[in-house]
Amino acid sequence: MRLRSSVFAALCLLMEVFGIALFLRGFFPIPVKSSFSAKNKVADMPAEPSAGPTSNWTQIPAPLFRKVVIMVIDGLREDFVFGEKGKRFMPFTRHLVERGSSHSFIGRARPPTVTMPRIKALTTGSIPGFIDVVMNLNSPALLEDNLIWQAKEAGKKMVFYGDDTWLRLFPKHFMEHDGTTSFFVSDYTEVDNNITRHLDSTLKRDDWDMLILHYLGLDHIGHLSGPHSTLIGPKLTEMDDILKKIYTSLLSKEVEGALSSLLVLCGDHGMSETGSHGGSSDPELNTPLVLASPAFRRKVAYDLPNVVEQVDLTSTLAVGLGLPISQNNVGHLIFPVVEECSMREQLRFLHLNGFQLSRLLRDGTSAYEKDVGFEQFRVAEKSHGNWVKLYLEGNTSEVLNNMGKKVIRQYLDALKSMSSSLSKQLGKYDLYSMMVGTVIVFEVLFLLLLGMADALRSNAELDLPLSSSLCSLPSYLLCLLFSAVHVLVCTSTESSCYFCSLSWALAFAVIFFVTALLCVILSIMARKFSWEKPQSKAQSSADSGFSELDTLLLAGTLGHVLSLGASSFIEEEHQTWYFLVNTLCVAVLQDVCRKYFKETPEGGVCTPSKEDLEGSDYGSRLLKGQEKWLALATPLVTLACCRLLRSLNQTGVQWAHLPDFGHWLNSSEHNVELSFLASSSLVLIFLLIHKRCSMVSKIALGMGLLGVYSYRAAVGNVQFPWQQHGRDLSKGVLEARFVYVFVLGILFTGVKDLLKSQVVAPSREARSRGLWEVYSGLVLVVALLFRPHNLPVLVFTLVIQSLMSRFIWRGLKYDAAQTTIMHYWLGQAFFYFQGNSNNIATVDISAGFVGLETYVEVPAIFLTGVHTYAGPLLWATHLICHLSSEMQSSPSAMGHGCYCFAVLRSIPAALYVLLVTALRYHLFIWSVFSPKLLYEGVHTLVTAFICIFFTAMDQKRSAR
Repeated sequence: MRLRSSVFAALCLLMEVFGIALFLRGFFPIPVKSSFSAKNKVADMPAEPSAGPTSNWTQIPAPLFRKVVIMVIDGLREDFVFGEKGKRFMPFTRHLVERGSSHSFIGRARPPTVTMPRIKALTTGSIPGFIDVVMNLNSPALLEDNLIWQAKEAGKKMVFYGDDTWLRLFPKHFMEHDGTTSFFVSDYTEVDNNITRHLDSTLKRDDWDMLILHYLGLDHIGHLSGPHSTLIGPKLTEMDDILKKIYTSLLSKEVEGALSSLLVLCGDHGMSETGSHGGSSDPELNTPLVLASPAFRRKVAYDLPNVVEQVDLTSTLAVGLGLPISQNNVGHLIFPVVEECSMREQLRFLHLNGFQLSRLLRDGTSAYEKDVGFEQFRVAEKSHGNWVKLYLEGNTSEVLNNMGKKVIRQYLDALKSMSSSLSKQLGKYDLYSMMVGTVIVFEVLFLLLLGMADALRSNAELDLPLSSSLCSLPSYLLCLLFSAVHVLVCTSTESSCYFCSLSWALAFAVIFFVTALLCVILSIMARKFSWEKPQSKAQSSADSGFSELDTLLLAGTLGHVLSLGASSFIEEEHQTWYFLVNTLCVAVLQDVCRKYFKETPEGGVCTPSKEDLEGSDYGSRLLKGQEKWLALATPLVTLACCRLLRSLNQTGVQWAHLPDFGHWLNSSEHNVELSFLASSSLVLIFLLIHKRCSMVSKIALGMGLLGVYSYRAAVGNVQFPWQQHGRDLSKGVLEARFVYVFVLGILFTGVKDLLKSQVVAPSREARSRGLWEVYSGLVLVVALLFRPHNLPVLVFTLVIQSLMSRFIWRGLKYDAAQTTIMHYWLGQAFFYFQGNSNNIATVDISAGFVGLETYVEVPAIFLTGVHTYAGPLLWATHLICHLSSEMQSSPSAMGHGCYCFAVLRSIPAALYVLLVTALRYHLFIWSVFSPKLLYEGVHTLVTAFICIFFTAMDQKRSAR
């Protein structure tokens, strides 16, 4: 079966995407769950331990608080309350923290620091799986045991206003609610006003037991302009006023002799120095946790807040409300909250928490009896029983009090140890699904590598022994063997396995697919080793010859893959690509000097012969006049552009906190400079790409770029000269949609030209123009999505592409494989130039809402993906345009380029899958390796779509 190289490459990438998806499903662990029952119930609670007469205390202690108000401020960093900003903008909260009846802590979240997993952590006490970062966009109902369900079962009446993620997680749990979308980050005013407008009426009523408020405006400001924006202060003051109103209202309803109310102020996650979140830096993990109630002692001195785990709040609130602790809770009681209770109540609270943790530990660990925390709990429980015996006997001496204090210390040590053990365990890997996914990924990689020699030949075709491989006895035997292994694994495994949960028909289809790939690989290997004719010495030498540039490209690609084995190289991967691109420029400079400035033995400069000039229609012109000097300047200009772009956005981990040119431009006092830079960049973008477009597309491009500046002016990033400061800002929806109209017009014109060149009348000019118009539409979309300070990244992209295409790739006659690798390297470097990293926090989700009035899932995901992978997309699309329009003499160039692109993506993806499997218990597996794995998976998916576009263009060439 013969296939074009591009078709084969696209199919391989689609198969690899399937393998990576299966691997991801198995790699991201399922958190440890208790198997005793679906939900904890009052009847499941243990009795109070006693070494003598049986204790009559078998019930959960009574609630400590009459009402609870939980105020969650999205993106609230701990320094916004405990730092200088707190002193300046949140005076009431600081007074409450320093002198009020409160307990203050730094609540440390666990990555991923995105909203939905953090809400799960706050309500269940468990640590959500890392894959929840993907599910954050579409949160299903939470079926796991949680605080909200327990409150509802106990008859508590709950009211909720704020982030509608709560309503999706807990449908039909609140007697009254009003949700606001958490993803429309352009709105930071109405989204909070919609909550506050309910407060006055709700606080006056007495028909509720729990009020939950989730404010989003602070987080949205962070996404828009960062934690140091001038908008942060007024928003913190607004939150401080709301907190004061709530606390004052609760105090006014206090009745002597009755239970007090509790006010909880916390953040679901923090905010990075760029204003985003999702990663594992301290500003993203550390959030303030303030518990205020008249039941607490008033402070006489301010102590620095201690650090607690965010999940500790769940068990604390359960105790405070008189509810069973959630079944899968891994947090432990925040003891200062119950210090005012009697000694017996304190011990009872600690025993209930310890019993729940020990049961979860017993269910999740086979050797639980050897766990230090479990042993400590057994000792504490025995001591507790002795204390109860003395208490029931009526002993009231100081010995009983000292003994109780000792038991409390034993319980606290045991709770911390068990909580730590459970937190470290996180979950169980689905090794079988991981293994099947890894096998598929590596089979695809071997197929690509084995077929490379044939795919890169002049006809760009492969002959796959598909029918002979599948219709052979070994294929049937292998299929039966793998099916038997599957049945054996799925019937003997004790843990849940995703691959085993599939229907038998689907599972056997995957097994047949794996078997088919293996048989094809074996057939190709057998044919190569047995049928291949020996080559002559001269031919072998010619085929195996590598230029210095080829050696550099091969060594750089392999070196980058090997560097992924170190966490530091993953965190600072941008440095690897910057180094490779700089080295590439030096190598290209050397090639230019060799070709155009090589000296003759007599000391003169080598000039081309008459035959050389006649052999190239463009090379003869290139060597005339000053164009050879422009060729010499191209790698130097590229080096200069790369150096400037490195100063624009600090990325990575080690130096991300340092100020960069982008921060300087985004400060409010430099708005004029930013406006000038943005307008100049948009003009340069038009000048660099309009020449290859039709007149209609030129007009649409110019109007679209004007609309881009209008959009940024509308949202307040830049300004027109005639605009005044302090004007009312808008969401820029109309201006953004104005740009989208012109984008669609340009894309329509480009597609029309492509269809015309294929169906109506074959035309190289129309085909080339159509491709460049599609590319221009992509450039216009990227210009709209990029923040104004990042527009120079787009300008330098176009400058380097124009220079390299005209003076290097054509002038030096690089083949399609070399040109493809260069495009891939530059695309990777520009991915980091625009401020991205391997940290989820650098994903700018605000780009997904440009032109949208409300959150719409598919467009938001698409726009966010285009913005994040703008660098690789622009360079890949330019590669298609370049191979199509500039290499007409080589019909196989498109197929070669697509194949090389697939190989370049498959090698790091396959080896990284193997690497994270080996390092799945590494200390930094969740903070460093897992986010990179998600990036690799999405990048492979994007590359698959690019190769499909390659294939479409290549098929049109072959058909014509």
